[in-house]
Amino acid sequence: MAVPTEDPIYEPAFIAGLFNEMAQTYGLVNLITSFGFAAIWRKQALARAAIRSGQTVVDFMTGMGELGPNVGRRLGPTGSLVAVDISPVMCERARGTFARLRCQASVLEQDALFSTIPNHSADVLVSTFGLKTFSATQLRTLASEVSRILKPGGSFSFLEISVPPNRLLRWPYQFYINRVIPLVGRLLLGNPDNYRMLGVYTRKFGTCQAFVDALQTVGLTTQPKSFFFGCATGVAGMKPFQ
Repeated sequence: MAVPTEDPIYEPAFIAGLFNEMAQTYGLVNLITSFGFAAIWRKQALARAAIRSGQTVVDFMTGMGELGPNVGRRLGPTGSLVAVDISPVMCERARGTFARLRCQASVLEQDALFSTIPNHSADVLVSTFGLKTFSATQLRTLASEVSRILKPGGSFSFLEISVPPNRLLRWPYQFYINRVIPLVGRLLLGNPDNYRMLGVYTRKFGTCQAFVDALQTVGLTTQPKSFFFGCATGVAGMKPFQ
């Protein structure tokens, strides 16, 4: 099953293949090219989710499980983390990360748009740097999945690299993600074309605003946030009790 899309770059098989190839170098390239901001923004996004001990947390588009250690510390031994990713290679890396966690943790190799996670089963749903790989139609489906999975009163927090609104910052930023990041990927023995695709996704994504609108449409409360002059944007909120 898949959400129809006119652009093949949003097809699940294409995205899975892209991240399978990038898995070897993705973490290091991300750390170097973001100057450490990626790790800082992840912590800020998690803080907005207000994770508590003993809860059940779902991590969509988990990648290599980068959120796992911080989530695990918040959940403690009685909490549960369920991660979802479409890339088999990324899932294997996430399982390696989760093996060191104190909480219960599992990884599902699934499309986040059609996961087997039960209805109303999560206290918190989080995701960082995965939204840009969805089309506008897919983002609306994802918003419905967030609402389906969360318990009433449950919270969520998403974060994504974005296009800054300031023109003076936008041009050098786009030059950086389109030219410099692929070069770093090549220097670290990765395929520069794969990293060039991340720039394509970012340009098409823009900011989290379309996802904010989709979340509101399905009845979720939202609190958008801009990080570092719009170089990243996020949205946190909750599912109302009624």
